[in-house]
Amino acid sequence: MDQLLEEVVLREASDLHLRVGEPPLYRIGGRLARSEFPVLTEEDAKSLLYSVMTEEQQRRYERDLELDMAFGLPGVARFRINVFRQRGYVGAVLRVIPLRVKTIEEWGLPPILKELALLPRGMVLVTGPTGSGKTTSLSAMVEHMNQHRKGHIITLEDPIEYLHKDCMAIIEQREVGTDTPSFATALRHVMRQNPDVILVGEMRDYETMSLALAAAETGHLVMATLHTTDAAQTVDRIINTFPPDAQAQARVQLATVIQAVVSQALLPTVGNRKLVAAFEIMLGTPAIKSVIREGKTPQIYSLIQTGSKFGMVSLDQSLKELYLKNLVTLEDALSKSSNPVELEQAIGR
Repeated sequence: MDQLLEEVVLREASDLHLRVGEPPLYRIGGRLARSEFPVLTEEDAKSLLYSVMTEEQQRRYERDLELDMAFGLPGVARFRINVFRQRGYVGAVLRVIPLRVKTIEEWGLPPILKELALLPRGMVLVTGPTGSGKTTSLSAMVEHMNQHRKGHIITLEDPIEYLHKDCMAIIEQREVGTDTPSFATALRHVMRQNPDVILVGEMRDYETMSLALAAAETGHLVMATLHTTDAAQTVDRIINTFPPDAQAQARVQLATVIQAVVSQALLPTVGNRKLVAAFEIMLGTPAIKSVIREGKTPQIYSLIQTGSKFGMVSLDQSLKELYLKNLVTLEDALSKSSNPVELEQAIGR
């Protein structure tokens, strides 16, 4: 297993796939590639994965047939691991997490994330599909806070990925399944832990969203992720999670606390060796808050397009810039666009 994981890092792959009947597969530059290792038998796959699990994790996997965990290989990297069953066999996907937490500049993230990280209160959401780098962006923002503000930061994660060391801030990282039963349970008690910043690894359900909104309303900075592709979809997802009779109140709550929605997508660069991120940034201006409150979310798209003076940028503007810099192909840019026809027209093709 150590040899496989070292190879992942050496090849600059983002993921390692293990499944019975196939050799280990790497995802490099967004594309899957088979390795030169032998085809895995059922015994190979089980012994590889059980070698990085504790006895408790093995019991949980055998009971639930699913397991999220993290594993660190000293001097190499940490790995986020999802173990599952497919066709009756054990399988897994391992995501590489660098040992050192990089800064916003080192990752090449939008500079406005520095301002968002130092906000005193409200809600900042980082959204995008699975594997788009949401956790990486949030970890860079937490590290920026750690270097620039004195405060108590509590992160709720499933599992803990990037490990932070206290600098100016005190950071407590709690893992769902190990330190707390669920995001909602942790959020119910977090107010008594005197936090300044609360990071919620994922807002999955009504209870978690409701408690996160309440925490933001009471003067904390709440940062969270959602699996949505743009700002308008993010607003609708949150509101629609609430029961119909509570949706009007949820709109008012969200409009009151929302500071920003940062949506991101990862694309392979020309030549497929690396990945590059495109961003949509919506800021909680009075106009944005007004359309959220009134339930006119389709207007968010045009407000982002015309809000560049505030620091807003649409996903299509970001994709167009990447294409004009010859960093990504037209086909890949269009595949990530919410409005591919409009993007093609904007590019002038």
